[in-house]
Amino acid sequence: MMPDIPPQILNALADAPLAALMLWMLHNLRREMQHRPDAPPPAAGNPSHNELVDFKLEVARTYVPLSLIRDLDSRLSLQLLRIEEKLDEVSRTATTATAIAGQSMPNRKMGFGARAESEEAR
Repeated sequence: MMPDIPPQILNALADAPLAALMLWMLHNLRREMQHRPDAPPPAAGNPSHNELVDFKLEVARTYVPLSLIRDLDSRLSLQLLRIEEKLDEVSRTATTATAIAGQSMPNRKMGFGARAESEEAR
């Protein structure tokens, strides 16, 4: 018959080899970092480095098509709207759970929609 072992102890025993492996890897990484020769510092004051940075900025400003910028903007806006909807859903769920529990909830709006309404009122 199997002894009655609490699930927390079983979980800890199952995770022990992974934790030991991670500690071993961390130890090896630290040892390698101590024995590695120092890399030369970046040449920030080098004129050719500054010219390269300026060239990269010019390319980013002049050669990125406007359609790509608009596409990125629309994708970011859609993602932010999805996040806002999820936050509003969580807020509604919390309000419902509080109402079910019989606790009083302060009468306020939550989420980005409420923030936008308060900014419009200013």
